[in-house]
Amino acid sequence: MATQVIVLNGGSSSGKTGISRCLQAILPTPWLSLSVDDLVDALPPAVLSDSSGITFGDEGEVEVGAGFRELETAWMTGIAAMARAGARIILDDVFLSGAESQQRVRRQLDGLEILWVGVRCDAEIAAGREIARGDRTGGMAASQAELVHQGVVYDLEVDTGKAESLTCARTIAAEVS
Repeated sequence: MATQVIVLNGGSSSGKTGISRCLQAILPTPWLSLSVDDLVDALPPAVLSDSSGITFGDEGEVEVGAGFRELETAWMTGIAAMARAGARIILDDVFLSGAESQQRVRRQLDGLEILWVGVRCDAEIAAGREIARGDRTGGMAASQAELVHQGVVYDLEVDTGKAESLTCARTIAAEVS
């Protein structure tokens, strides 16, 4: 069966979005790129400030509550429906709960052919990117650099601290069937 979903998991500022854009440019068929950032950007302001939603601490910590999880489940159900309808999806995510997060995504995408990709980046490099971006809470990249990979099982891993996004995308594309 052909790959229907590519899941890119990595910490903030690890290079997932750059890889996703490169994949869209080099894969021979059209792929939709969706990110957890798209979900967060779509949330109403109340969910961004309520403890049942998602909150961002001064040191880069991210806390998610039941309200966010409910919306995340609906979001993932929609992504799975698009893939089942024939869209190929690149999902750019941050597994804040490591293996538990992967299991949540796996349940939502059950029955689909998934390529699981770990996007690694040295915490110091990611922190530098975070500063350059200017749109992230300081400390988020460093705190997530290893946390998001704990217990997660991948088909493939790439390291954007050692290779450019296009090189990483070519490595991933070679594994897409």
